[in-house]
Amino acid sequence: MKINMSYGSGGALTSKLIHEVFIKYFNNPILNRMEDAAVLKVSEKIAFTTDSFVVTPMFFPGGDIGKLAVCGTVNDLTMMGAIPKYLTAGFIIEEGTELSEIEEVARSMANTAKEAGVKIVAGDTKVIEGNGGIYINTSGIGEIVKTGISVAHCRQGDVILVSGNLGEHHAAIMSKRMEIDNQIVSDCAPLTGILKELMKEKVPIRFMRDITRGGLATILNEITDSSLCGVVIEEGNLPVSAEIRGFCDILGLDPLYMANEGKLLAVVPKAKAKRALAAMQRSKYGKNAVILGEITEGNSVTMNTRLGGRRKIDLLYGEGLPRIC
Repeated sequence: MKINMSYGSGGALTSKLIHEVFIKYFNNPILNRMEDAAVLKVSEKIAFTTDSFVVTPMFFPGGDIGKLAVCGTVNDLTMMGAIPKYLTAGFIIEEGTELSEIEEVARSMANTAKEAGVKIVAGDTKVIEGNGGIYINTSGIGEIVKTGISVAHCRQGDVILVSGNLGEHHAAIMSKRMEIDNQIVSDCAPLTGILKELMKEKVPIRFMRDITRGGLATILNEITDSSLCGVVIEEGNLPVSAEIRGFCDILGLDPLYMANEGKLLAVVPKAKAKRALAAMQRSKYGKNAVILGEITEGNSVTMNTRLGGRRKIDLLYGEGLPRIC
């Protein structure tokens, strides 16, 4: 069954869509009240974020737009030292979208939210003219458990860690679009478990950031811009799988600039680096974590190459295709 404009009228079909899809999968006592706003219990200090998600195709190896929307917002909260608690979900649905696709996206969101330990407590649905597509906005609230995480706190001598292999989400999307047959799967995942492991080890986290649009190179340049420090990384330590390297060689891509949806960068004091690495590697989505480099003097990002040279790593220039959000 395809969605038509009547599903956005606010009448019987709107109610049918909400109850038979969204309430069915997002079921919880707060949402089920169907009030104009959710009434929540939160701690004294919270993190709050919002994001919008568009992706083509909506379904890809390792995920879909629903999983992407939950992970994106959960991870943004996590990077600020917050345990995600509540999400909202706003859907803009084009007419012609199959009802079964909407249900599959809702199911995926519900499963991912359950894994991340969050509740979807409020939402909205609009239907617009179009040719079958879904766009999602999510907002999230998390309770701060680790204060003081900021790029401004990076110091010379600090160590940079990355939680796993780069480029998998970007490559999975491109492969699906271009009908390239391979085994590449998106890394789309909630990263709260990594924060919890770092907390258990009492690691003093200077800075964290999830590595999404613009890739690792963008995050490293943000560090130099905001902390007035330099960055040096080791090419030999870059976590890139053989399949992604082959994919990049064929298409002329650089893993440093490729998007991810389940990887983070963390900066910690040098004395705690090995403890932080062990904590990351214990987590479900940090098994391939590495120590990549360190914060230095200067104001640029450089990479020591395998051949003994040095390469300057600039910001992404132009459009980093494919756009993922």
